[in-house]
Amino acid sequence: MSLNDIDLPALAISELYKGDVLVGGTPDVREPDVREPDLQGPYRRLGDNKRNITILVDSPESPFLPDEQLTFLTKMLEACKLTIGDVAIVNLAGAPVKVSALKAQLSPTIILLFGPGPADIELPLHFPMFKMQAYDRCTYLSAPSLGEIGRPTEEGKLLKSKLWVCLKALFQL
Repeated sequence: MSLNDIDLPALAISELYKGDVLVGGTPDVREPDVREPDLQGPYRRLGDNKRNITILVDSPESPFLPDEQLTFLTKMLEACKLTIGDVAIVNLAGAPVKVSALKAQLSPTIILLFGPGPADIELPLHFPMFKMQAYDRCTYLSAPSLGEIGRPTEEGKLLKSKLWVCLKALFQL
């Protein structure tokens, strides 16, 4: 018996060939889907948004955040018992953000603004930094940029402590 005469059951064939298998005919040639898997609306995001928490930054020098700021943000999230998978990080430098479109895409219950202010996302209200503001089934918190907060200076330490007080109240820590 040669290898050409072996008859495999369909289940065995499907286990061997997990992708598409063409049986006869010519292949259907399509352009590959080059969209990023997390792009399901107008805004690119980093994170899985499992807890519907959106973090808005303005970082023109990188797609989302520079490495040192992302490291700082990751540590801050860990202190809040969160991970990058729990949030969606959106960089305003990539495209202007309108809060209505952002809410339609990500359904946030919390929006943290690190650098941008309420007017930058066309939010129809104003509130000071480090003050939680509830509006339209969402809680907003505005703070300076992660670069400013993460500085190893006395001012950076003061900003970090103000932010921590707000985050403890926001996430009931």
